[in-house]
Amino acid sequence: MKIRTLAAAGAAAALVATPVVAANRTAAPVDGQSEIGGSGLVIGVLAAAAIIAGIVIAADSGNNNPVSA
Repeated sequence: MKIRTLAAAGAAAALVATPVVAANRTAAPVDGQSEIGGSGLVIGVLAAAAIIAGIVIAADSGNNNPVSA
């Protein structure tokens, strides 16, 4: 019975403390600008190239005749 009461009290304390801890979070100060920001253009160009390459490969009208007789 004692462990059950302690477990219930611990759960209640955790439920009460969670919003308080979450509300006290603050952002860390930033010294400089992020270096990751410019990669969006590169990823977009690579994605467009992959899509165009896929369309060209799918629409290729090469020699697709069967080899066996």
